[in-house]
Amino acid sequence: LHFLGTEPFWGGHAKGTVLTYTTPEDAEGQTITVSRFAGRGGIAFSGKFHGQTFDMAVTEGECSDGMSDKAYPFSVTLHVEGNIRTGCAWSVEHPATGPAKP
Repeated sequence: LHFLGTEPFWGGHAKGTVLTYTTPEDAEGQTITVSRFAGRGGIAFSGKFHGQTFDMAVTEGECSDGMSDKAYPFSVTLHVEGNIRTGCAWSVEHPATGPAKP
């Protein structure tokens, strides 16, 4: 699963119980061990980031990053460092559609 968000920019990817969270200041990202919960049309990832709660919920539904003509198949709500952020997600099985380089 790949994910991204704007205002501020953030992103990353998750596979199994390992999630990498990136920001423009840390393009390589930080690896977080997460627990996963799947159900009711979505999946959630929970762990600790810099000693604080990291919770990310991914649900089915078309999503726009607001900056390109791409359409993503999943919406993301992220709680990190005391902030709520929103974004979009996609996977190999459920790719984003639209221009390759907007």
